Amino acid sequence: MSQSTNKLGSRLITSESLYSLPRSKALPKPSLLRSQRETATVYCEGFFGESRGKTTNGLVRESNRFKIVSVIDSTKAGQDSGAYLYGHDNGIPICPSLSQAIAVSDWIPDYFIYGLSPESGRLSLVERQLILTAMRLGMNIIIGLHEFLTDDPEFVEAAKKNRVRIIDVIKPRPIDKLELFSNRIQKVLCPRILVMGTDCAIGKRTTALALTKVLERYGLNVVMITTGQTGLIQGTRYGVALEAIPLQYCVGELEAIIVEAYEEEGPDVFVIEGQGALGHPCFCTSASIIRGSQPHAVILQHSPTRVYLSGSEQYLMPELGSEIELIELFSGAPVIGIMLNSQGLDEQSITDVISNYTEKYHRPVAELFTVSDEYLIEMIVNIFPELDLDSITV
Repeated sequence: MSQSTNKLGSRLITSESLYSLPRSKALPKPSLLRSQRETATVYCEGFFGESRGKTTNGLVRESNRFKIVSVIDSTKAGQDSGAYLYGHDNGIPICPSLSQAIAVSDWIPDYFIYGLSPESGRLSLVERQLILTAMRLGMNIIIGLHEFLTDDPEFVEAAKKNRVRIIDVIKPRPIDKLELFSNRIQKVLCPRILVMGTDCAIGKRTTALALTKVLERYGLNVVMITTGQTGLIQGTRYGVALEAIPLQYCVGELEAIIVEAYEEEGPDVFVIEGQGALGHPCFCTSASIIRGSQPHAVILQHSPTRVYLSGSEQYLMPELGSEIELIELFSGAPVIGIMLNSQGLDEQSITDVISNYTEKYHRPVAELFTVSDEYLIEMIVNIFPELDLDSITV
């Protein structure tokens, strides 16, 4: 699968025009001496490594589309982002400011990515000025807020003046281009595995990526469907940012992208990224994803140490068994495994939780960053023996 193309909504867009947004003039071609991937600095002031910084966290872990050269967060400046996030250096420094982020690079990055989710959902005045500064320096802007910069006259004018692009990642296509549910999903005959969670920002996308890679290593043709902005920015080829789609069209838009991927790729299996949590009172996207993808199986991501659902200290985290029951009742698909977000757990605690959950819930349980390929494959093969894995020893 080429990394020079990306699916956004249900349109295939080349790397020359990754997002179908207006732009005054084409960007100059990158120097032959530079990396084939365009470079980016990611802004995550005050929230790197936390749930509100999950887009930045995801890009530091994985990015096919961009070469991430720095993270901006003055509260963690001077550290290696990999060491801070997952305990291993990755060579991506955390910088205190945009000027320092530029200083640590050999050239001005091609893109400034706004990589956090502020509580207000809007840019602060300081952030507006920072983005305008990045544009004056010739950096293209990628942002995933509901405050669309391509509708803001000041930013539109700055983009024209500085010959840069603004990419509103979650901005939906026009209403007349959006899809309603058609039941074409019934023509998609290969297994569809949905990765869900008991809360938001809990590791669903990371697990979906890991599962996709494992299945690919075993020779399967796997298509991952991303359903949020981070996956699209990372370079996942097929996907749609459902959070900004009018609710009436969410199910149909997801169905359409799955059908399109099935017709174009002929995959052996789909891995679909979930959003939010079915039992979370603040979100309804999970229900749309279940309806649109009609999964055959679910892998459930859970954090044993969380007390409250994200975004509220009024709602306790659900009991894992009740969430499993809710998902199976609503989707009609079995929860075939439990994947742990081990934040706040030491090695012995992880071992104890795995043992306890395995006995209590009678399902495979694993921690994402220590689970073996064989264990994941066995989890899938037990449910989908029709997959062509005869040559695999599990």
